[in-house]
Amino acid sequence: MKLKINMLLILPLLLSLGEVEKGYAQKKTGPAAVNGVKYIDPTIGNVAPLLNSNRPLVHLPNQMVRMFPKRQDHLDMQITDFPMLSLNIITPQVIFGIKPYPGVLADTGWYRRLTYDHDFETVKPWYYSVRLTDDDVLTEYTPGEKTGIYRFTFPAGVKKNVLLSHYYAKGQYTVTDGNTITGKEFVNDANHQQKGVAYMYGKISGRPESGKKQNEKDWGRYTVLGPPEKHKIVEGERAYFSYPENGPATIEFRYAISFISEEQARKNFEKELTNVTFDQLKNKGQAAWEKVIGQIKVEGGTEAQKRSFYTALYRCYARMVDISEDGKYFSGYDKTVHEDKRTVYTDDYTWGNYLALHPLRAILHPEKEADMLQSYVNTYKEEGWMPEYPKHFGDRPGMFGAKSAVMFLDAYRKGIRDFDVQSAFEGILKNAEKSTFLPHRNGPRGALEDFYFAKGYYPALHPGEVETDSLVKLKNGKRSAVAVTLGASYDNWALSELAKELGNQEIYKRYAPYAQNYKNLWHEKTGFFLPKDAKGNWIEIDPKFDGGHAGNDYYNENNGWSYRWNVQQDIKGLSDLMGGADKMEQNLDQLFREGLDRPKPVFWEKFPDQTGLIGQFGMGNQVTFFIPYLFNYTNSPWKTQKYTRLLLDTWFQDNVFGVAGDEDGGSMSAFAVFSAIGFFPVTPGIPSYSITSPLFSKVTIDLPGGKTFTLIARNASKANKYIQSATLNGKALTSLSFSHQELMSGGTLVLEMGEKTDTKWDIKY
Repeated sequence: MKLKINMLLILPLLLSLGEVEKGYAQKKTGPAAVNGVKYIDPTIGNVAPLLNSNRPLVHLPNQMVRMFPKRQDHLDMQITDFPMLSLNIITPQVIFGIKPYPGVLADTGWYRRLTYDHDFETVKPWYYSVRLTDDDVLTEYTPGEKTGIYRFTFPAGVKKNVLLSHYYAKGQYTVTDGNTITGKEFVNDANHQQKGVAYMYGKISGRPESGKKQNEKDWGRYTVLGPPEKHKIVEGERAYFSYPENGPATIEFRYAISFISEEQARKNFEKELTNVTFDQLKNKGQAAWEKVIGQIKVEGGTEAQKRSFYTALYRCYARMVDISEDGKYFSGYDKTVHEDKRTVYTDDYTWGNYLALHPLRAILHPEKEADMLQSYVNTYKEEGWMPEYPKHFGDRPGMFGAKSAVMFLDAYRKGIRDFDVQSAFEGILKNAEKSTFLPHRNGPRGALEDFYFAKGYYPALHPGEVETDSLVKLKNGKRSAVAVTLGASYDNWALSELAKELGNQEIYKRYAPYAQNYKNLWHEKTGFFLPKDAKGNWIEIDPKFDGGHAGNDYYNENNGWSYRWNVQQDIKGLSDLMGGADKMEQNLDQLFREGLDRPKPVFWEKFPDQTGLIGQFGMGNQVTFFIPYLFNYTNSPWKTQKYTRLLLDTWFQDNVFGVAGDEDGGSMSAFAVFSAIGFFPVTPGIPSYSITSPLFSKVTIDLPGGKTFTLIARNASKANKYIQSATLNGKALTSLSFSHQELMSGGTLVLEMGEKTDTKWDIKY
């Protein structure tokens, strides 16, 4: 029997495969690079492997007002309502809810969830719209800096209602003049302790009937068509605006947010929204995105790679956020309004963002990075501690260590010094000397820190041993003893190096030895970092699976195979521990080959953060970002080029599954941006970049001061992904690295690409 082939079905596949191969190669006569905003798709990665942290975020770059529809995730087929601002985009923390409701006004309208269809949803960084399927209401949104506009278009012949609610208890609304509303949201923490107040000022179009309702019972579990969403709407005043059947079909609600006062919210409203139409604000937002996204232009590559790349770049502007309001800002640390001519920022995760997001900003926006670092200094002066996870209403206890020290050192060595350097140094020194290292804790140090400085490592407990330290027991937490020791070694290195830069020899000499503390947990027999107890005895665990949930007894969110490499500050020292460059290469090879030794569901039940697996390497968490680049410190740097290409092609695709795991508001996306353009800051604090195989045949970066850095990958293709030779401004490179100064001075890096993997390069630590 002959096989009949339908060429009409097969042709699209052949064309698609042809595009993949052709896209890597850049023809000399090919089209010029275009501004990348057209490639941004905020729905990429909205369905995470296990832990969801990606949202279809609508906002302006690094601005305060951020919005996404309130639902559990992309596959929650009902929307609760639409927030006016998101305080936190990872675990959604939102304020001031709004929703349309057609028909006769009823209490259930506030708690009824809204059905929708993703095919009727449009998401751009500057614009959102969705048609609600049951209600046939078109909901549109566009953001300003401290403001936003919602536009609701109702079907003909129905009463039209716009309902406002709160996400926290005791929220207040006041309606005046029929179409003007002010509000207060009393933001609490997880223990229902009040953290701060947000203020809203808004106006709605037309002359509707308006009023308020007070919740009388908990409607939080009310739902239709599916399981209830985790979020429950709690007691507080509700407000409404109602229009008759023959009223206007389209209703606009304009608003502004302030963390200072209701009066300041009104001023923010007047400043941004006076005589501004919905479409004008939308166009202004698009222009703002075109400006920042246009700083990096790429040529070559596939359309899919451009979508993934530019979406990753867009995500790098979710944090930090500008909280300045007319030369003032509210500090969530001393609960005071301060005057400051500089732009003040908040919302950051140093543990994840020091790796790539802050270094990327140091290239694209060094002045903004200086303002952000000064914002850290402000917080230190207001609270007395250098923050690690600064938020609107205080420093969130997150992860462990003091990566702010690394951030400040990295910026200083890159020439970013327009901040109070001495106060910054004072703050990170205080954190090192007086704060706890424990994960998810803030506050003073205890006996475990005393032990670390005396013995050179964080002591661990044997499996099953009852916790004795009161600080650990206080929150029912874990010590993460190996991870904390490794992290503290890097933090202490950064502190000592900054002290040396500032001429403080006393602090430099005191803390430099602590940078070597990682060696105290190197278990030579196994070749892993293993825990020790307080008596100095090894606790010989399985570094692949032991340590309780997330490995938090000894590691943190990842297993010992990930933490085996966490010595960024001393890669030469790590290589020597392993027996030299060739042995380190063998260990890196095994990382990408080693099996789980158990079914994936069993592994992920314990390590839900360690996703995006290739062997034991997990792309889905920050701990591992720099590891593929460690092959550049062996005699086979081509393997860095192999694996970064593989990681981008596998775990950063242009679909709803297209992010490997814990994005954390820009941290993972910054890894993707760097790797796609062909270089990465392996050790923040050392102002240099390690080169890999770029996705694109040409990358142009517009730098401050009108300078340009261009990377050209000649003959690049899917197969020609290995670097045969390299020149920087016409001078041949002998190692796959270049300095931050060389980058920021502008120039051209030319990579000759091919299939061979035998090019020899110097190892440069």
